[in-house]
Amino acid sequence: MPQTLMRTALYQTHLGLKARLVPFAGWEMPVQYTGILAESRAVRTKGGIFDVSHMGRIYISGPEATDLLDWIQTGNIGTLREGRARYSLVCNEEGGILDDTVTYRLAEDRYLLICNAANRDTIVSWIGRWRNERYPQTTINDVTLDTVMIAVQGPAVAVIVDGLCPQQPSSLRFFASTEGAVAERKAFIGRTGYTGEDGFELVLDAADGPQIWQTLMDHEMAPCGLGARDVLRLEAGLALHGNDMDSTTSPLEAGLDRFVRLEKEFAGADALRHQQETGLKRKLVGLFVEGRSIPRHDHPLRAQGQVVGRVTSGGYSPTLDRNIAMGYVQPQWADPGQSLQVDIRGRLTEALVTTLPFYTRKRD
Repeated sequence: MPQTLMRTALYQTHLGLKARLVPFAGWEMPVQYTGILAESRAVRTKGGIFDVSHMGRIYISGPEATDLLDWIQTGNIGTLREGRARYSLVCNEEGGILDDTVTYRLAEDRYLLICNAANRDTIVSWIGRWRNERYPQTTINDVTLDTVMIAVQGPAVAVIVDGLCPQQPSSLRFFASTEGAVAERKAFIGRTGYTGEDGFELVLDAADGPQIWQTLMDHEMAPCGLGARDVLRLEAGLALHGNDMDSTTSPLEAGLDRFVRLEKEFAGADALRHQQETGLKRKLVGLFVEGRSIPRHDHPLRAQGQVVGRVTSGGYSPTLDRNIAMGYVQPQWADPGQSLQVDIRGRLTEALVTTLPFYTRKRD
């Protein structure tokens, strides 16, 4: 039987805006409203809002919560200050990436972990396993279905969100958070995002989601779908789990070694230390791709007539007005400036290895 798709508390709102809805990670989600390119430009020039309620929101608390999170994550959670957040990887014992996460420290023994929608069950089970085996004095509370999460992204959003929040979120540092209110509705506010722009992610009770979404639209924030989100994160060189990394990929291969603390013990640490000692067999790179043909996931990458890697993500960048891609290649082909070819349905298209990200926002 076909799977029944879950719907966020903003589903009726999306229908009213005539969004095109598609299945994504077990949810029925908006892929676009006015159009992917227009929505991408709105975020780069002013601001946009995304329904990211499908992503997992898991509260973890108790006297052993810090030790548990330190064990399952590659980053050092124990040094995280209250009110701050950290991007990290959750790896299996073989060093493969089960998911990439953002962890907020709300108090000494209370955290909010944000994970990808497709991996929520895996991460809840993984946390539960280690709670049962090693850290029994830990409470796990998955609030994904009881809340909404709205991402507000773009150069104008700090002023707009400040006008709706007595906490003045623009005073937050990047990867910091506060608990307060948005338009008089109780909210968790984190200064993070997945677009390469400044912005916030707002977690509210599910019943408050539609009103806050409408309030943000009233302040000229453009509704944006998953299509624009994918374009924007690719421009910013941000990897997507399930495309650019998975449980067969290590953080070292994915160029995420800066988020790995090999001096501490965590699940998968021994495997990653061994990989660091013996050397990598592939590396994730950025690619500028010539011509109009768009590189897509799994297109072969060739050099000197041989397949030396594969594309993991690709598309047209409206910000740069050119085709871009990310992919894994053998280490000898990973240096910026290397010339490769993308095999797009049998047609070889020239590509140039470049550093990531493709786009970096201007900072004040």
